[in-house]
Amino acid sequence: MTVPRIGLSTSSVFPESVAHAFGWASSLGYDAVEVMVALDRVSQHPGMVRRLSEHHGVPVSAIHAPTLLFTQRVWGTEPWAKLQRSADMAHEVGAEVVVVHPPFRWQKEYAAGFVDGIAALEESTGIAFAVENMYPWRARQRRGVEMYLPGWDPSDEPYANTVIDLSHAAIAHDDPVAMAERLGPRLRHVHLTDGTGSAKDEHLVPGRGSIDAAGFLHHLARTGFAGEVVLEINTRRCTTRAEREGDLRESLEFARQHLAGSPT
Repeated sequence: MTVPRIGLSTSSVFPESVAHAFGWASSLGYDAVEVMVALDRVSQHPGMVRRLSEHHGVPVSAIHAPTLLFTQRVWGTEPWAKLQRSADMAHEVGAEVVVVHPPFRWQKEYAAGFVDGIAALEESTGIAFAVENMYPWRARQRRGVEMYLPGWDPSDEPYANTVIDLSHAAIAHDDPVAMAERLGPRLRHVHLTDGTGSAKDEHLVPGRGSIDAAGFLHHLARTGFAGEVVLEINTRRCTTRAEREGDLRESLEFARQHLAGSPT
């Protein structure tokens, strides 16, 4: 059985830098790095990312396009230009995947052509644009509000490549195994993390929440998942280097253990 590569998202070491993320990945034995294009200037510069990858001997598995709320002005504000630039960066650093969030409701023109536009970009660039599952935005004691178009669940649309993020699945109260079954071979990429089902995007160390991250990894192992698994956790509250190292090491060991095969 071939075990998927296990990568580290640069967001997992924030507020440390992208350079630190490559250092952590190398020292702890991660197989790859996913670069989230964000406010760190290095994350926006393909040449610098490529040099970090070469220096540490850790390949780049994916580029996370700047399509989050806090990255709305990174690389300008025109969404299709940002995605094209993400594909260009992926080519330059040797990544095969660009991770992208669906449009926000207020991006009506972008949203209207999103599904067809993603397919066209994949054809023109040769890069897999993997659309990530999101969640309804929920306020306390209120029903969920749809904030994404065409929707937060990528299994509802004919995307060729998709991402399951376990923290997002926890917020949505969705079963990630059922989503993986709906997606089938269209599941290309995984953000391994955890959540408790609150309205917060917690990105916990896997195993510390309630989404059954272990069971999800067992499902991937049983079904021969051949994509990338990337740890995308929140270590912002770590107050020491040793504490951050502990979370990053625990996450990697969890992934290795449960991707090795499901229990009999």
